[in-house]
Amino acid sequence: MEHLFKVFFLRFARSRMANRWAKRYGLRLGASRFVAGETIEQAVEAVRLLNNSGRMATLDYLGEFVSSEAEVREAAAMCIRTLDAIHTADIQANLSLKLTSLGLDLNPALCQELMESIVSTASDYGLFVRIDMEDYSHCQPAIDLLRILRQSYSNVGIVIQAYLYRSEEDVKVLGAEQVNLRFVKGAYQESAQVAFPLKEDVDANMIKLIGMHLISGSYTAIATHDEQMILEAQRIIANEAIPVSQYEFQMLYGICEELQLRLVRDEFRVRVYVPFGVDWFGYFMRRLAERPANIWFVLKNFFK
Repeated sequence: MEHLFKVFFLRFARSRMANRWAKRYGLRLGASRFVAGETIEQAVEAVRLLNNSGRMATLDYLGEFVSSEAEVREAAAMCIRTLDAIHTADIQANLSLKLTSLGLDLNPALCQELMESIVSTASDYGLFVRIDMEDYSHCQPAIDLLRILRQSYSNVGIVIQAYLYRSEEDVKVLGAEQVNLRFVKGAYQESAQVAFPLKEDVDANMIKLIGMHLISGSYTAIATHDEQMILEAQRIIANEAIPVSQYEFQMLYGICEELQLRLVRDEFRVRVYVPFGVDWFGYFMRRLAERPANIWFVLKNFFK
């Protein structure tokens, strides 16, 4: 049953009609638990509160349904506005983004042009940009663009998904290049031809990849809410005497708040992924797919 729920919500996340319907109702259906707001001002305030409790943040302007060059340029402008706002507000945050929102599928050359502008602006402010990984079909194009950008800029990294078979080789190559990587399990529905179908295999691969990257001396962002996974990562960190300046733990806005604060109290670096924007529907559906128990939270809000 849980698998069926996951498949349903992942497919629903790609529905343009459902996305338009969701925008009509705003964040009232329960998405405000996971999305900081629809405006940059709301997002900055959320980050300020996180900073006050000892947590850093990464801001992500949500946008997955672009269908024209005008929408692509609007998304890019919002990324620049976000960097401006981080700098002006003097908050501890960086920027995450999806390449599809910047036209990767529509016009790869334009996507590269816009990414160069965004990463250049971030570099001027001393800020970091993280390329979020999307489904398998976008994996290689994203890594190719990352390597082009890194020919001129060092303040850009990417996400590695542990459920993909290819990720071990990607980590070997990118680790040798000292790329800053965020490790996640993976949230898209992929076939057994490209991804581990069993959770225990995904978990084992994630620990393996984290260990490889830490030992390579590269900066490692460990993105998980799995306490056992965190303990395994801490064991590697202790055994290999990895300095605290080389890694951080990352979690999602609105999830495992107690665990986040406990890690801060234990003097670990913690960064919270803070999404915002009007195009929040696809992100929200993936959060429901990851943890079907969240569905009851949404239903409760709906009937209220």
